[in-house]
Amino acid sequence: MNFRTLITFAVLAIASTAQAQQVIRLSTTTSTESSGLLAHLLPAFEAKTNTKVHVISVGTGKALELAKNGDVDVTLVHARAAEDKFVADGHGVDRRDVMYNDFIVAGPVADPAGVRGNKDVIASFKKIASSGAKFISRGDNSGTDVMEKSYWKLAGAQPAPGAYISAGLGMGEVLTMAAELQAYTLTDRATYGAYKAKTGLAVLVEGDSKMYNPYGIIAVNPVRHPGVNNKGAKLLIDWITSPEGQQKIASFRPAGQQLFFPLAR
Repeated sequence: MNFRTLITFAVLAIASTAQAQQVIRLSTTTSTESSGLLAHLLPAFEAKTNTKVHVISVGTGKALELAKNGDVDVTLVHARAAEDKFVADGHGVDRRDVMYNDFIVAGPVADPAGVRGNKDVIASFKKIASSGAKFISRGDNSGTDVMEKSYWKLAGAQPAPGAYISAGLGMGEVLTMAAELQAYTLTDRATYGAYKAKTGLAVLVEGDSKMYNPYGIIAVNPVRHPGVNNKGAKLLIDWITSPEGQQKIASFRPAGQQLFFPLAR
């Protein structure tokens, strides 16, 4: 076998390997990316299944929009009402529970609104509104943004226009902004944990059942979008909801603290 033949075989082998490796496009929320969870989960899945997961990390609203348009194969988000509508409207199939964490209200250590230790998120929002303290909203139609807006509606109040800032940014950027402006914000606990050292913000309100934050995974409907990688989407859904995937989620403990809890049934 001459050198040219060896090179030809090598090129064909590389091409065959690349072709054999599935690419799965995943839209997901900034919390799963910013917290480090996906970096913890995906390498194990990719190695086991000979796949490559391309992650697009945005707010839940945008993640679902990408899935609706067939720009991804599968989506992992946290806004149950929007997820159910997405499936009911025929855009997604095989929705499954994956995990949960919770929302918290973070803010300056000085706590000018005096909400520290309060376990009633609606009462806390009323106090923040009446205090004149600044509040940073994500303002991006993410799951967190939708939840925050529902709290203000239940509170029947909202900070004055000058005190309420709609950032249109991801959770990490909003936490950084809240630290700079000594403002309050609603955040998922996982992203707060990833940014705690950088921001110095304190957990001021936690423990209300209204702050429960479940995540679901949904395959894009292959009937609507025949070009999607439904096989790859199913691989990821089956793995992340399997005992192996669920244990991997439970073992994600940066600084020894568990940030996500298995929910698959």
